[in-house]
Amino acid sequence: MKNGVYSLLKAKFLVSDDALKNWKFIVFLIVLAMIAIANNHRYDAKNYRITELTNQVKELRSEFVDRRSELMKLKMESTVAKKMEQREIYPANTPPTKIIVKSNETDKKSFLDKIKIWQ
Repeated sequence: MKNGVYSLLKAKFLVSDDALKNWKFIVFLIVLAMIAIANNHRYDAKNYRITELTNQVKELRSEFVDRRSELMKLKMESTVAKKMEQREIYPANTPPTKIIVKSNETDKKSFLDKIKIWQ
């Protein structure tokens, strides 16, 4: 046991005759570690981007709500009336009347009857 730990500390496994397979394994572990580190960096970058986009969406949503409320205020009849007073256009004193259009007898006829009239 003592001899095994001593040879490990002296790194005899890297310079012995069958050291090639040990080097291959060490290189494999290094490449695997580099891939894991790169993957972690990409994950962090995506996470920061998602947070940034989430904040941007929140800002845009609040701006949308503000603009919508402003539009609702501008569309109110009292606001429109005030704006039109500057142009000397005032609201009507009498309410609008409903126009009823009475249909002709030709409208009540069926499609085939209308074709017969054309012939």
